[in-house]
Amino acid sequence: MRSLRSAAILSVTLLAAFLAMTGAASAGGDYYAPSPLGPDSWIGPYIGATAGYQWGWVSNSPTQPAGIAGGLEGGYNWQRGNFVFGAETDLNISGADAIVAPFEFSNPWFGTARGRGGVTFGNILIFGTAGLSYGDLRADNFGLTESHVEVGWVAGGGVEVDFAHRWSAKAEWLYLDLFDRSFAVTGVNNGLTANLLRFGVNYHF
Repeated sequence: MRSLRSAAILSVTLLAAFLAMTGAASAGGDYYAPSPLGPDSWIGPYIGATAGYQWGWVSNSPTQPAGIAGGLEGGYNWQRGNFVFGAETDLNISGADAIVAPFEFSNPWFGTARGRGGVTFGNILIFGTAGLSYGDLRADNFGLTESHVEVGWVAGGGVEVDFAHRWSAKAEWLYLDLFDRSFAVTGVNNGLTANLLRFGVNYHF
């Protein structure tokens, strides 16, 4: 629980840092638009929620954790012409787990901090994204439990659609790689690679 609370603080801190950068962006009139979201503008901060499905593999183990995942996200977009770029952070709860006796691995939560860049076609934004990932990898073996917060990288892409004033919906695929750590209960180094297919709704300020 303490590690999840620390992750939440990290995500909020990262988002605050991203939003603090907006002052400089607004000062350079090239990136400023008065409307929060419209047919030709994606500029501004946003928050939202996502839900989807996660499936992956644990290194040095036959286990393949899978399950439903969902969480909260926030970010900021800048725009020049049809090109949109920005930053986004999220924090997710995951039900991904797998058992191959006597081992069980699970990924109770994870988060990301990413850059985004894409191209707009009217009310449609097609984007790519990459950055930092972090999360909890938990191992169980004969009743003994060990948990580590691991860091790594994430990359992916998706499409986002402006469907109403201030509201957008997106579909996104991410690939996460949480680097190996030594686990005493398994006797080897274990890490997690995972795919995440999710859908989300964002509110733009």
